[in-house]
Amino acid sequence: MMNFAWLIPAIPVVSFALILFFGKKMPRQGSEIGIAAIASSFVLSCIVTVQWIQRVDETVSEHGLGIVRAIGKGLLANSEEGVAITPVINTVEWFRIGTLEVAVGTQIDGLAVMMLFVVTLISLLVHIYSTSYMHGDVRYTYFYAALSLFTASMLTLVVAPNTLQLLVGWELVGLCSFMLIGHWWEEKANTNAALKAFLTTRTGDIGLMIGVIVTFFAAGQTFDIVQINVLALEGHGGHTIWMVGASCLLVGIIGKSGQFPLHTWLPDAMAGPTPVSALIHAATMVVAGVYLGARMYGVFWQGFSIADGGVNPMALVGGITILIGAALAFVQDDIKKVLAYSTISQLGYMVMGLGIGAWVGAVFHLFTHAFFKALLFLGAGSIAYSGTHHSFDMKKDMGGLRKHMPVTFWTFIIGSFALAGIFPLAGFWSKDEILATAGQGGYEIFMVVGLVGAFLTAGYMTRCVWLSFFGEYRGHAHPHESPKPIIVPLIVLAVFSVLAGLANASAFGIEKFKEYIEPHGEAFPEVLTPQFDVGLAALSFAIVVIAIGVGGFFWVDRRELRALKGLTDRSGTAKAGHSFLMNKYYLDHLYERGIVGGIKGPIARAAYWLNQNVIDGVVNAAGRGSAALGRLTYRFVDQDVVDKAVNSIAQETGNVGGLLRYVQSGRVQRYALMLFGAVGVLALSLVIFS
Repeated sequence: MMNFAWLIPAIPVVSFALILFFGKKMPRQGSEIGIAAIASSFVLSCIVTVQWIQRVDETVSEHGLGIVRAIGKGLLANSEEGVAITPVINTVEWFRIGTLEVAVGTQIDGLAVMMLFVVTLISLLVHIYSTSYMHGDVRYTYFYAALSLFTASMLTLVVAPNTLQLLVGWELVGLCSFMLIGHWWEEKANTNAALKAFLTTRTGDIGLMIGVIVTFFAAGQTFDIVQINVLALEGHGGHTIWMVGASCLLVGIIGKSGQFPLHTWLPDAMAGPTPVSALIHAATMVVAGVYLGARMYGVFWQGFSIADGGVNPMALVGGITILIGAALAFVQDDIKKVLAYSTISQLGYMVMGLGIGAWVGAVFHLFTHAFFKALLFLGAGSIAYSGTHHSFDMKKDMGGLRKHMPVTFWTFIIGSFALAGIFPLAGFWSKDEILATAGQGGYEIFMVVGLVGAFLTAGYMTRCVWLSFFGEYRGHAHPHESPKPIIVPLIVLAVFSVLAGLANASAFGIEKFKEYIEPHGEAFPEVLTPQFDVGLAALSFAIVVIAIGVGGFFWVDRRELRALKGLTDRSGTAKAGHSFLMNKYYLDHLYERGIVGGIKGPIARAAYWLNQNVIDGVVNAAGRGSAALGRLTYRFVDQDVVDKAVNSIAQETGNVGGLLRYVQSGRVQRYALMLFGAVGVLALSLVIFS
């Protein structure tokens, strides 16, 4: 099946076309086509995943490591070194320019099968969820068509064997996000959010395109990802060219994965339907950047000298994003925006993880995060659908919902605990892998950043849970539990949020995720495999518990912390800090008023001047010239030539007619005489001239 992996993205493409052409004629308006297609892709992804696991097991057994592998991590770490698992690559010629042949096809390896499983599973659950959430929507069929194309685009990116095909999938993902964020385009705010997302990510895409070009020439004019990674790790062409290439690719990651300072589009993207938010944040759009970093890791490893420790641009961007995203989540009243800033922060963990050499930790966090973040977004949608009449305001329309929506409540609690990193849920294991690598790999400062981020994460999620589910109900609807198409996906995702972390629970000697997903060979660097640090894990867990405790005391309004109430009204410093957060570090002001306004204003004024003084001047001059030419034509051509010619013909015709009237007397004898005379003249002429 791995040789036919192209079917996995191809099926949703066919689904997209079928829904567009026949969806409205179907009993369920095309949703059944989308669900069947994504379910088929999910089944095929599972088959490919199983086959890849078998391939890894067979390769390890061929090297005589089967028994050693079963003993445990300690022996395996040294024994498996150097065992390369060759990716399954199938391509056909796409186009040719001179001697350059560009292929299109699939590359199946551990990273690809993990992403195929995650993308198809989350997309399938979102499709099912949407049958209820989007029921009755004016563009229901269009919505499902766009979902199919969105999924197909991400899958195309995932299986890409070269940077050019990856770029095609990358841009299609951006296009689909624009379509779905602006799904309810009748409201200007939704249209603005879609445009903001599209244009901001395009800014990052400029860097990506330059990076693709740089790596193409640095690797001897090839787009092949494996070859690029191999040559990058060999230092082919010198360190500088790979540093430039890595920096340009990092700009693409910053734009697509909502990293500082291009993160501003992601919270506004919440204007789209909630199922779209779940798909964007868990399995498609924003994780595409992290996937790029993992797939092109040889370039980043060489370009940023990750093995040397210290500080590098990738780790720095991720570390900053962890903190600024988490801080902004505290001042949001919209539950979806809390989760959006949470995603920004968690993506920061992934990017930082890649920057500090924690490839397994970063990719593992991508894997676990997909489940609990999809769970939280779909849980927020369940609240809005059945609890608040489509409101996402926690302060005005929520509170006390745990009594009315028990399934939504408990699944949301599981997702929140997993996100915060509570043992033994999924988030605990993946975050610990990143923190342990930072502490043991020469990046201690980023371990501290990760711990601070964990404290903030637990704090803002405590606030979110309290405002949504505890206290008195503040809304005006009639809250009740959501229907099965909504709660069943929540339950499935809750199960994964609990169990997914056990795939790499190193404390128990389980490292199946690492064994099957981490690449080996000349196209991948030798990264650090951290030892499980009980002290660090305990510290991380304690920090999270303390944050939950502090947040609980504060939001329950206990007397011990009542002095903090109204602090922003009493303290100028606190008020300034709160205002700084409420205005999102004034980055939107900088971009929209400073940069965009500074460019748009002069350009608009210059265009107006050009329109008034050049274009209008040319048009008006042409109009005046045409009018003058018309007058000249009328005076000299029409009157003196055309009219005189016509009048002269008429006059001569009248004169000839006047002469001929003498001939027409009406007397037959005269006509006979004239005829006789004419015959005589004719006969005389013949005699004379013959």
